[in-house]
Amino acid sequence: MATEDVREHQAYLWVVAHPDDAEFSSAGTIARFAKEGKTVTIIQVTSGDRGSSDRAATPETLAATRESEEREAARRLGVSEVVFLRQPDGALVPDIELREKITRMIRTHRPDVIVTHDPFRPYALHPDHRAVGMATHDAVYPTARDHLYYPDHLAEGLEPHKTAEIWYFGSEEPDVYIDITDSFDAKVDALLAHKSQVGDGENLAERLRERSTDLAKDQPFELAEAFKSVQMRI
Repeated sequence: MATEDVREHQAYLWVVAHPDDAEFSSAGTIARFAKEGKTVTIIQVTSGDRGSSDRAATPETLAATRESEEREAARRLGVSEVVFLRQPDGALVPDIELREKITRMIRTHRPDVIVTHDPFRPYALHPDHRAVGMATHDAVYPTARDHLYYPDHLAEGLEPHKTAEIWYFGSEEPDVYIDITDSFDAKVDALLAHKSQVGDGENLAERLRERSTDLAKDQPFELAEAFKSVQMRI
């Protein structure tokens, strides 16, 4: 699937495990879509309250820091909204409870495309990434689509929603390549907001450019981000 095949979609929902997951995987795409006037929403399942080597940090202080960093990164990218579910970092499982929370977000924001971690990638190491990817995958169909799942949502005015596509980042077999040549600098700038994770960003741009160049090697543009797409024709 070429980049221009996805121009008709207008609303995108990123569902990610930790602050900076959206930026490392997809910030160039987010910045491009936001500039094009598309609605981009990020659902942060955790606040990253365990992700630090700083012995002075506590889960509470780290969560506050990382939420602030994520809000600033999202502002730099032009994201429409960031929602924090504040689930425990490092303890996520793809159970019914997490699926309900994500289903609620899908029915609330009603995206054309949902973007999340690839839960099927062999040897994916972080359990939170696998859990969020799988719970999101399971929420898209049939849960968010069919009204008899979570009937309390209907009582709250949340109607069922059928998403057109789900995109997985970090996939070993991507088939959607987004040209981020003009939005690469925005990606770097957004990641620099995550100071607790990248520090002063030494060599960050070089590493990101190398990866983006590699992803674009067979494409008619210089820099890319890549996704595996599943079209929901059911």
